[in-house]
Amino acid sequence: MRSQIIAGRVRGKTVAITGGARGIGRSTAEVFAEAGAQIALGDLDIELAEKTAAEISNETGAQVVAFGLDVTRPESFEVFLDEAEAALGPLDIIVNNAGIMPTGLFIDEAEAMTERIIDINLRGVITGSRLAVRRFVPRRSGMIINVASLAGVMGFPALATYCATKHAVIGFSEALKAEVRDHGVGVAVVLPGVVRTELSAGASLSKWMAPIATVEPRDVAESIVAAVGGEKLRIPVPARLGVMLTVMSLLPRRIRRWSDRVSGVEQAYTQPDAQLRERYHRRITQEGAR
Repeated sequence: MRSQIIAGRVRGKTVAITGGARGIGRSTAEVFAEAGAQIALGDLDIELAEKTAAEISNETGAQVVAFGLDVTRPESFEVFLDEAEAALGPLDIIVNNAGIMPTGLFIDEAEAMTERIIDINLRGVITGSRLAVRRFVPRRSGMIINVASLAGVMGFPALATYCATKHAVIGFSEALKAEVRDHGVGVAVVLPGVVRTELSAGASLSKWMAPIATVEPRDVAESIVAAVGGEKLRIPVPARLGVMLTVMSLLPRRIRRWSDRVSGVEQAYTQPDAQLRERYHRRITQEGAR
């Protein structure tokens, strides 16, 4: 019954997804396509985005198109949305998913990398949301879904700038929702835990914590699609981890720090799998040099 309700909300809708070539973005496109939506994927890696679009279209029969997108450049973002609407018609849903998560101690983080994290994870979301509301408010319809992180409600070592951007995305989304709710526009922010994608690969969580904290990209995608038409602002994935972090935030600092050590949260990315993190860092550095 729930899946039928969700499909009813998105069937025939037109969706734009940033960072759509891989990971959560790809899975989100798959779930939307299965529910009967038509999708525009935007990604810096246009070749992979086009390949992803073709594969999803072949698998589901949905209309899926791909365009190049650099979310750090407002003009590129606007062109992406214009191209999406030219190909598919007026947009109904925009998913601001593009993001990067370099890891390492803040003292060692290059200023250029700090700026890049902020540009993609925060300014990209703000730009996408601005362009979305300018389209949606006059129509008195539309949905903006921003992908943040459960790292946006707590601070994790070796993720200082990443956490800062995700905290900001949550606050921004909450304020934006209050501004546009009377204009027929919805806003939701999805907060994944450790997702089994290249972005999060290599976390050294304890054996008992890993099953609680980690999720598949498909789980996040289903939560994103389920958010369409709903009133809920914050959507943690998995929900159980969101509850756990809320409880932990209420504990005295000393107990919370002990809990972080026992669960592996404190060393998750201060002592990760170095080979997996290096592979990811190499890719996002090469993309940034384009």
